[in-house]
Amino acid sequence: MSQPIVETKGVEVRFALPTHFLSREKPVLHALNTVDIAIQPGESFCVVGESGCGKTTLGRAIIGLQPPSAGEIYFQGQRIDNMDEAARKPVRRDMQMVFQNPYASLNPRRNVFDTLAEPVQHLMPEMNTQQVRQRVEEVLDATGCDQSWQRRLPHEFSGGQRQRIAIARALVTNPAFIVADEPISALDVSIQAQILNLLTDLQAERGLTYLFITHDLSVVEHFGTRVAVMYLGRVMELATAEELFKAPKHPYTRLLLDAIPKLEGGSFDNPRKPGELPDPVNPPPGCPFAPRCPMAEAICRQDRPELRKLANGTEAACHFAE
Repeated sequence: MSQPIVETKGVEVRFALPTHFLSREKPVLHALNTVDIAIQPGESFCVVGESGCGKTTLGRAIIGLQPPSAGEIYFQGQRIDNMDEAARKPVRRDMQMVFQNPYASLNPRRNVFDTLAEPVQHLMPEMNTQQVRQRVEEVLDATGCDQSWQRRLPHEFSGGQRQRIAIARALVTNPAFIVADEPISALDVSIQAQILNLLTDLQAERGLTYLFITHDLSVVEHFGTRVAVMYLGRVMELATAEELFKAPKHPYTRLLLDAIPKLEGGSFDNPRKPGELPDPVNPPPGCPFAPRCPMAEAICRQDRPELRKLANGTEAACHFAE
């Protein structure tokens, strides 16, 4: 297997919460707990889970928007989490992000040309004005945007058009790796398919690697190569997309798969009660999923299972994965 383009080793992210005036203890939210993943070049590596599981925090930590509290992050074999801003600047050209809400991520006062030109001017100062303009025109064509959009402002576009502009901005520095944080969840269903097809075509043309964050497992089945299932800041299962849908090993993964809406014989006909998420500030001892798990036994409430590799190559953090 080749060297991973992105690798995390024991990454943790902790947030200190406001202290109650009657309490002496400072509550700490563990958004990520010892996350170890390795993304191979050319993959569409998907991260799935319920809201609050740490998906977006993981993407932000890798891209450098959220410094990790512990652990190490590597890009193309080079450790990047301990770099200062000056040292990290060349790396930023190769790592870009597409955010969930394109209207919020685009500056309402900047037209499309200025929005796309700014990353090039900042990260690639060796390019002259003509080269910058050519680069902007090239990514507009690559993402299906009209050249007449260059002088227009974000509020003049639909949601799908704004997301194409956001993807063009991510591509303008010619990156190797893109974090796509739920890039289709704010779009109409008909537009979602267009954006997914665009991302797939761009990957084939440019050799891109994606970290694709989503809560929609039906998208993962068609788009992903490997999938990490997260719960309360931990990776509970790591498998190829094919194995995940064919033979899920963790009860939490099965709960997510059962929640996919089906017209017949599915979750609409036999609804399951998924239970409530535990308090992330005071997680339960043992397996964090044990309070909601139909398979939980005494050992699950006492000993936290580690992520381990099974016979079929899937990794699962469950005492009874076999």
